[in-house]
Amino acid sequence: MNIDELAGYLGVPVSTIYDWRTNGKGPRAYRFGKRIMFGITDIRAWMDTMREPAAPSGAATFPGAGEGARG
Repeated sequence: MNIDELAGYLGVPVSTIYDWRTNGKGPRAYRFGKRIMFGITDIRAWMDTMREPAAPSGAATFPGAGEGARG
């Protein structure tokens, strides 16, 4: 996947992908000459590290959570 495809897949601007690379925050990449490519398994592994932890059982909820729409 190239950098444009990755940005589209994640729904972020291409500049964000470049920023992540500069700061070592994005998925691992392959360089082929001047081209930067991302492997699907590397993207998925990186996405797993970005996942928020599951809420513990009995965790507090936001007021109104689970209630019907008000209006």
